Amino acid sequence: MTILILGAGQLARMMSLAGAPLNLNVVAYDVGSQQIMHPLTGEVYKTTLEQAIESADAITAEFEHIPDDVLTLCCNSNKFYPGKAAIKTGGDRSLEKALLDKTQVACAPYQLITEKAHLELAVKNLGKPLVIKTCQAGYDGKGQWRLKSDDQIAQIWSEMAEFIASGAEDAPHSIIAEKMIPFDREVSIIGARDKQGNVAIYPITENEHTNGVLTLSIAGKNNQQIEQQANDAFTKIANELNYVGVLAIEFFDVNGTLLVNEIAPRVHNSGHWTQQGCHCSQFENHMRAVAGLPLGNTQLKHITAMINVLGQPSIPNGVLKTSDVTSHWYGKTAKPGRKMGHVNVSAESINDLADKLGELTDYLPEQDYPGILKAATNLMLCE
Repeated sequence: MTILILGAGQLARMMSLAGAPLNLNVVAYDVGSQQIMHPLTGEVYKTTLEQAIESADAITAEFEHIPDDVLTLCCNSNKFYPGKAAIKTGGDRSLEKALLDKTQVACAPYQLITEKAHLELAVKNLGKPLVIKTCQAGYDGKGQWRLKSDDQIAQIWSEMAEFIASGAEDAPHSIIAEKMIPFDREVSIIGARDKQGNVAIYPITENEHTNGVLTLSIAGKNNQQIEQQANDAFTKIANELNYVGVLAIEFFDVNGTLLVNEIAPRVHNSGHWTQQGCHCSQFENHMRAVAGLPLGNTQLKHITAMINVLGQPSIPNGVLKTSDVTSHWYGKTAKPGRKMGHVNVSAESINDLADKLGELTDYLPEQDYPGILKAATNLMLCE
């Protein structure tokens, strides 16, 4: 069976690695170069997108921001999963908020903005401070503002107006203003839904971000009440979208109540820990779902942390001296802030994980890998 993936980055790479033992042949469409290629070797095939669609048994995507003509072409084949509505929703915060309202899944109070009067209304009704985000084309902390005082309105509006004006008539741009709500932590849920509507959900993940980019995820330290809220939200959203594949939902935990921050219709950075922490990784379950295979076991096998490698030329070999550490390298050219790889650390207990993270600080300095020592200290306090 052949699976065509829209996008040829590290997520396509890891899906290809997960699909090979299942006898799934994977090819990728590089949206930038418009070439069909192998996601592991980089070999470019003399194949058009139309030919690749015709040859594929199923089509999926590694990211949301796919040109509409490409997405439409794939959807018209009736082979594309998770579906056009899911991809469009994941790439547009206004559609995302409408979905949350429809499914009655809680999120922060918000105001959609397409003109200055809407910004003024948001300040009046939601109060300050506000978190303001572009609805389209924003990711990893980009396309965001923090409005804390009235004297910021003119400057922020001028930047917002430039983004809104850059939209096209058939693809307008808009902005969301959200009430800034103090939260205890950021968590995410990763789950899979198959073509028959069966759902398999992974344990909830606690995430640490630095400058809006995920730096560390830990799975295996959460309570049942929080887990149930996340699972309920996942099931409502996945069913409403008639979703097929892996879906990620990011939340703010506010005194034990979860509010959705973002939906990602794909395998997700905060689920990379499943490669070592679970019986069946998010990548394998996504491939199983789109290929029509039974979903795999999502139960926790080991308490696991995932450390992102951002902008580094390599992963220090010394990390492998720590037991139950696995290094994952993406084979990309290093650039500041770029996701170059990740390190998974598995443990038998919270205390054991704390010890291992502490060991890793000898090879992963704070300036390049922020938050590891802090996470180790917090885990010791949890035990």
